[in-house]
Amino acid sequence: MGSALFTACDSDDDNKSTQSNYDRYQQAVNQTVNAQKKSDKVILLVAFGSTWEQAYDTFDKVVDDYKAQFGGWDVYLSFSSAICINNARAGENVEPKDYYDPEHWLTAIGLAGYKQVVVQSLQVIPGEEYRRVRDSYVKDFMNNRNGDFTDAYMKSLDRQVVVGTPLMAEESDAKTLATTLNNEADVKAAVAQGIVAFMGHGNPEGYDYYGGNVRYLQLEEYLREINPNFYVGTVDMDETYAEDVLNHIAGGTFDYQIGDVTKTISYPENASKKAQLFVLMSIAGDHAHNDMADDEDDESWFSMFNAAGIETAAYETNYTEACWKKYKSGEEYIPGLAERSAVRKLWMNHTREAIAKLGTDDALSTPTTAAE
Repeated sequence: MGSALFTACDSDDDNKSTQSNYDRYQQAVNQTVNAQKKSDKVILLVAFGSTWEQAYDTFDKVVDDYKAQFGGWDVYLSFSSAICINNARAGENVEPKDYYDPEHWLTAIGLAGYKQVVVQSLQVIPGEEYRRVRDSYVKDFMNNRNGDFTDAYMKSLDRQVVVGTPLMAEESDAKTLATTLNNEADVKAAVAQGIVAFMGHGNPEGYDYYGGNVRYLQLEEYLREINPNFYVGTVDMDETYAEDVLNHIAGGTFDYQIGDVTKTISYPENASKKAQLFVLMSIAGDHAHNDMADDEDDESWFSMFNAAGIETAAYETNYTEACWKKYKSGEEYIPGLAERSAVRKLWMNHTREAIAKLGTDDALSTPTTAAE
């Protein structure tokens, strides 16, 4: 009995500590919003997160670009990954830095009385993370889950909240991204010399959220219409790992079953013995530097391509866009998608599409005004 009582007390202490941290984080976000609020309109950018300095700089660049392009809107950034938030706070890889989840930001946004709210996903595909943002964080906010807001305020938000979609929300977005990537000077130079392989993230095996995984196949299809030296794979999606991309390079016919989509794709043999690897994620973080580019890891894309006899450059050496940090030039620099101004514009187009829905039936309704 004594042992059980001791365990219960420990549990209570843990709960109190967790709640204390939650409240402390909420106060910090509230203070930030109160200090920076200049408008009644707000864009909340939602990224998965990272613990790499280069990624932090990329996110800063995205925020600055949004502020410059969306005058009259306040702009904030959130991380949806608790692991990234905790590791960033603990100072993994770099100096400690505080990031907060969308729930804290949306609570602060509501308490500050914003009248129009755009939540913009910085995900690449409409997958697991996007679903969590749209169907958990935003839905809870619109349902006033914690009772933080008055009924009058919730009524004022009716059809004044929208969610901006990921980079490749639709198949047409995959085609647009293919054209955009091919027009990048460094990508165009690399694909003219040999194989170019893009490494995306992917969704867990067995799940295809909103047709998210199929976007990688569609992107590859549109890229290969431009140049057959293009290939696309992922680190978290069955049948498109590095070894599968190498099989595609070797040539053959492959069948794919992704959600409700069945695709049969034939690849001719590619005799090129040179390749450049690019990351197909918003930032270049752990996956880019380790899963893709680590020359000391036998299972990295870099090592597997070289083991297959393909001389592989896992680092960018001819990235021409102006960099805002000196360490971001020359070798051992990997540009994430969001570092490319042309790709940032595609995300911003989705934000503009979302803003156009405000005040219409395509925006979100609140339970206080929804039809019974």
